[in-house]
Amino acid sequence: MNQKYFKRLPLFFFLIVLSFTTVAQTTLSSTDQSLRYSLYARLGLKIIPIKLSDNSYKLQFVVEKIEENAILDTYQFSYLVLSSYDEVIRMEQKIILGASDLIASTERHWLFEKTIDIPSNQETAIAFFEALDSRQKDAYTTHLDLKSPYVFDQPNFGYFFANEVPFDQNYLTQGQSLLFKSSKGPSLFSFFNASPFAVPFPPMETRLAEVPKEVAIENRGDFLANVPKALNDEGYYFFQSDSTAQTGILLRTVHDAFPKVKDWKEMVDMVTYISTKKEHETLLLAQDKKKALDAYWYNLTRNEEVAKDLIRNYFKMVEFANILFTDFKEGWKTDRGMVYIVMGPPQEVNFYEDREVWSYAGIDDTSKIRFTFTRVKTILSPHFYTLNRSRAYQPIWFKNISQWRSGRMAF
Repeated sequence: MNQKYFKRLPLFFFLIVLSFTTVAQTTLSSTDQSLRYSLYARLGLKIIPIKLSDNSYKLQFVVEKIEENAILDTYQFSYLVLSSYDEVIRMEQKIILGASDLIASTERHWLFEKTIDIPSNQETAIAFFEALDSRQKDAYTTHLDLKSPYVFDQPNFGYFFANEVPFDQNYLTQGQSLLFKSSKGPSLFSFFNASPFAVPFPPMETRLAEVPKEVAIENRGDFLANVPKALNDEGYYFFQSDSTAQTGILLRTVHDAFPKVKDWKEMVDMVTYISTKKEHETLLLAQDKKKALDAYWYNLTRNEEVAKDLIRNYFKMVEFANILFTDFKEGWKTDRGMVYIVMGPPQEVNFYEDREVWSYAGIDDTSKIRFTFTRVKTILSPHFYTLNRSRAYQPIWFKNISQWRSGRMAF
């Protein structure tokens, strides 16, 4: 055999190994975070930041136990802070969180807390939190921008359940109380908006949604921190420690049936995604909403049992959309909530600094259906997204709606 071949062999293998190493490198953008939207997730992860000084933050890592009788040792928890969405996530950089790091363990939550410092010249900092399930090797992940072009600032106070676990939900039932904790002053400021929001346009509708010329924001005045505060009205509240600052905490207050449907009128509103314009107008005008809805569901399938399954499956998706995507709007009214209900949970989810991309399976990689949600900078939320609409979505959208209407869509 040619001796030159042997001389070149080590270099050849080196290049192969190098290429595999490069391909295998994981970044935040290349990390598939679809498990956070799964219907069968065992955990829910959230990072809640509290700003301590210009470059110092307390990170509250809240783990919701979705599965019953969850055992801490089943999971390996870790975190790290990245300087960009494209920085390589290295195993040796991950900081492991174990039983000795627990701040609290309740029936519903585990809580870890860590204080981190970010160099003053670092313009972007993203906290990344991961839980590895030892049984199925599933990786539950979440992340939060501490500093980035899409974040004005972080609040210097927090809010908590009665058991003093950080409040990790996107909504609170009206009339309930929360404990707001602040070390920066005795008072916090509250603002309120009760205005209802319209249902979003479908993905293929490219005209711009109407924006109200005026938004009625009520100044609810100041209140004492470190004392439980009841939130009695349905709408959204915005809390600040400094009313001139560009940061605060948003909280949506909801009816007591939420995230499930409240009544027949709300059910009529929610079926708009799979209804024709004429069908929906008929439902809206009906005096007896229950009777009209019964006829609507039966007419779709012509089979009572199939209709019951259709109702169950559709409103299960509405419920999950409310849990996952509620911000100042109810989750089912957001762009992500709408796509989630009609298309189901995405098979892949990737986050970039300026967007979130959902992928659904096609025949191959080139035929995947992708929905891109553009990130919008707003004082109300550090992670607010709107769908990039396109007429190209029309075939797949109508296909899925037809499957829903025939009772064949189940996730």
